[in-house]
Amino acid sequence: MSLSLLIVLHELGHFIPARLFKIKVEKFYLFFDIKFSLFKKKIGDTVYGIGWLPLGGYVKIAGMIDESMDREQMAKPPQPWEFRSKPAWQRLIVMLGGVIVNVVVGFIIYAGIIYTQGTQQATGDDFKYGFGFSKTLEDVGFVQGDQPYLVNGDTLERALELKKALLFRDVKTVTVLRNGAPVTINIPEDIGDRMFEAGVDLGPSYRRPFVIDSIAKGSLADSLQIKKGDDVIAVAGYPVAYQTDFKYAINNIVVPGEPFIMSIMYNGEQQDVELTLSKEQLAKGLGVYSLSTDMDFVNLSIKKYGIAESFVEGISMGYWTMHDYIAQFKYVFTKKGAGQLGGFGTIAKLYPDTFDWVDFWRTTALISFILAVMNILPIPALDGGHVMFLLYEIITGRKPGEKFMERAQIIGILILLALMLYANGNDVYKWLFGS
Repeated sequence: MSLSLLIVLHELGHFIPARLFKIKVEKFYLFFDIKFSLFKKKIGDTVYGIGWLPLGGYVKIAGMIDESMDREQMAKPPQPWEFRSKPAWQRLIVMLGGVIVNVVVGFIIYAGIIYTQGTQQATGDDFKYGFGFSKTLEDVGFVQGDQPYLVNGDTLERALELKKALLFRDVKTVTVLRNGAPVTINIPEDIGDRMFEAGVDLGPSYRRPFVIDSIAKGSLADSLQIKKGDDVIAVAGYPVAYQTDFKYAINNIVVPGEPFIMSIMYNGEQQDVELTLSKEQLAKGLGVYSLSTDMDFVNLSIKKYGIAESFVEGISMGYWTMHDYIAQFKYVFTKKGAGQLGGFGTIAKLYPDTFDWVDFWRTTALISFILAVMNILPIPALDGGHVMFLLYEIITGRKPGEKFMERAQIIGILILLALMLYANGNDVYKWLFGS
């Protein structure tokens, strides 16, 4: 539902400036109407409709080389109401309109959430047991239990965002509290690449003492007859006091295909179980859901904002959302990153299993920013491709030829179709074989 809403708003971003500049808009469609439409109605010069192919939406602007590839119209002499007859600056505004709307919508949603909900604040020392770190971060200088509270000398008000900062932002130093004393850790420039290759889900994560709360049916824990209230106390000789310790042991101590001992407290008595697990079994995990034995392991506070402050904070949050999304493209062009590309199934997973209005709008804002970034990419057939050619025209004073634009549009469409097939193919593969 929200994706359809964002598509309509995006297309309105093109439609409104086009009409303001007296450019004829022939069609306004949600989804694509190849051969036929589910619904259509002509109002004035524009046909409004819903197509059957749910791959986005479009507006067909008269006198513009777009996905419709209307060569017959383009072969006729330019008319004053056509896109190609307007000044380059007007055409640029029309092409940027959709992206601008998506960005503004994202800002407004974030501002609304911040105004009504505030933001959660928790610095490193608000986490009683500190953080657990992967082997990659240990090699950099972090120690299990460190409490991060400064990044590049600035207070880290939301310590849970440390992982995001290390992956996507220019972090040079992190200062932590270690046994109550400040320690500054120098961060190497390639830390993001190291974390991505090792697996970004490996930390940093807050620590909490735990016991087992429930077991996934058919899981390894189920086969070992582990029950609610039992406790894993050691894996391959590595003590497990916090939930992050278990993950650390599985990823760094246990060797796939080699036997190891898992020590478990069954009904208050320790039992040692010998296991030999494959790489795939280790990746699936034990299949337990844990419950903290100390519910006061974190001291969260809510920071409230006025209306003006909410918009400022919303713009800041939106900026960093787009910044981090763009920054992750450097990981896409790797073997591991390409395998994680996803399509509509991945987008659907962004939404929680149970409906919640705040989560719904937060995810809608995220997708709005993603649409803005994806559409501004300089690929022919996307808004960014048209913007690229318009900027060339404005700077050089020379307009690209229509034949060149047609060929570029065809190439762009083929690139997009290939990416769409690959991304959605990844979703199907993960659904069939797991990932």
